[in-house]
Amino acid sequence: MKYCQKFVFPFKKNLVIISIVCAIPFFAQANNFYVSVNGSDSNAGTKEKPFASLERAKDAVQISMQKKGEGVYSIFIDGGSYHIEKPIVFESAKFGGNNKIIIKALTKEKPVISGGKLITSWKKNNKGIWVAQLPKNKNWNPRELFIGGERATRARFPNQDYLRVEKVGNDRRTNFFFEKGDFPIPENVDGVELILLHDWSISRIGVKEIDSGKNNLIAVDSIGTKSPDFFNLDQWEKNPRYYLENAMEFLDADYEWYFSSVEGNVYLKLPENENPETSEIVVPFAESLIQIKGNENKPIKNIHFEGITFRHCNWQIPDGGYCGVQACYIDARPKSGWTEIPSAIKVEWAESCSFTNCAFENLGASAVWLSTACQSCSIKNSHFNDISGNGIMIGEGRDRFIDGEVWWQKAPEQVAKSNMIENCTVTKCGAQFYGAIGIWCGFTANTTIKNNEIYELPYSGISIGWEWSPNATPCRENLIEGNHIHHIMQILSDGGGIYMLGLQPGSKILNNHIHDVEINAGRAESNGMFLDEGITDLVVANNLIYNIAKSPLRFHKATTNLVKDNYLFCTDENPPIRYNATKEEDIKKVDNKVYSESDEDYLKQLKTIIQKWKNR
Repeated sequence: MKYCQKFVFPFKKNLVIISIVCAIPFFAQANNFYVSVNGSDSNAGTKEKPFASLERAKDAVQISMQKKGEGVYSIFIDGGSYHIEKPIVFESAKFGGNNKIIIKALTKEKPVISGGKLITSWKKNNKGIWVAQLPKNKNWNPRELFIGGERATRARFPNQDYLRVEKVGNDRRTNFFFEKGDFPIPENVDGVELILLHDWSISRIGVKEIDSGKNNLIAVDSIGTKSPDFFNLDQWEKNPRYYLENAMEFLDADYEWYFSSVEGNVYLKLPENENPETSEIVVPFAESLIQIKGNENKPIKNIHFEGITFRHCNWQIPDGGYCGVQACYIDARPKSGWTEIPSAIKVEWAESCSFTNCAFENLGASAVWLSTACQSCSIKNSHFNDISGNGIMIGEGRDRFIDGEVWWQKAPEQVAKSNMIENCTVTKCGAQFYGAIGIWCGFTANTTIKNNEIYELPYSGISIGWEWSPNATPCRENLIEGNHIHHIMQILSDGGGIYMLGLQPGSKILNNHIHDVEINAGRAESNGMFLDEGITDLVVANNLIYNIAKSPLRFHKATTNLVKDNYLFCTDENPPIRYNATKEEDIKKVDNKVYSESDEDYLKQLKTIIQKWKNR
């Protein structure tokens, strides 16, 4: 501005031009706010005097918008961890219009938004176990604990692998019998949790009673979802797998921990010479980290996160237990119907919002959900690791109602559409809830899932669709292209690298590389792709699939679809395509290359094609 004051031109036109040119750097600077762990929320939020919290910077942006109107507003965050107890909320009522808000890491910095609390003041008891008390003024019942960024094991028995149900109870639902000596009987069952595996889902439910005389374990409610009603204990594996968690009697291995809700104490077993005070030990507390909330009449637009890491988010399972239906949808106890587990970051009624070069780690439910009516939003070049539930969620299921009618029938225009997931890595999802998906899409249209790597999952890699019939829904023209999906289905069954469901006209699965689906523990198949009920007008082309426990492709209750130019490598016992309640002639097959492991050149062909694929 001093430059402008020094030179005075005689023509009004020139005066106007100079004032505009000089105003640009002034307002651009005023629209930038800074956050630092060494800052203070009483500061001005400048680079020299930054705020201490994103919440304060968000409020400063809102005030600035009210004064100046629409524009581009940026919040730059310095490195370090920023601990929050409640979510940071962006609402269209306060951040509406055509503003663009960028929340961005400073160059070369890696800021962390954490919903966790550091646990300190550890003391060693007479049994060599470290003990710390959680703050008494917090209603807090932690399910997770992280040491130096690594998930510690909640005390369990057995430490590895599983026990087997000996015999189910008479009602086939609430109890079962075990072999005498299978596990140490806890003195107090308060807080003890049963984890039981179904084919494609799990139950996590409290234990009501363990009768050591009858070798009978009774849960606090029905084990397995009540709807559908076929979730009986003996519906799946002949003797279902299970294990038990969170009893002092199970605390017998290094880096295991136990929480006593009666005492409010955390117990931690560490190697002999390790002191917890020298490690960063975090327990998640906040139940949500970021919420981006528009509404039907006023969508929220242009909220962008760049280079931020999101960690530690707490979620408590319902009192009646976590009884999985599919893909982290659960029995909505005590209500009827289904509900989804929450996400650390939720976006709804939003347009053109994005997460770029971000990381999502150590989260207690699902990570990011692009929910109701999200349009043209994206998640790119981001990393998802160690998530209790689903990694990424797009769209909705069937559980929202408008005037008593299912939302997608009453208002199909509210479908999430034109969203993109691109160049992300998604790994170790389902860390607590094994039926989780790397990338889950419910009812969604024009969604693109492209060039992602998805690996080390207990269940399926990508799931898209949420209607078990050929009935028309808003689902259409979805594209799954160029993804590398491997080492999945490591615990559960009846899924695949890609699972697609329901009528989705115009959808395509192209150029994906799927391999190492080697475990098939349950009753149903694990496949490279499982194309389920109602699939019609789907193109499956130019995919490479190998090292699969069962068939590379499986169609179930499907109609007319095109399978073209795929490389399908099979075991001798399994055909390249399995047809369950599907007419083989309805699946048009064109120029697919099929190899069986007994073929003389099987391994040579596989090696050649893999190399060719990598060099594309």
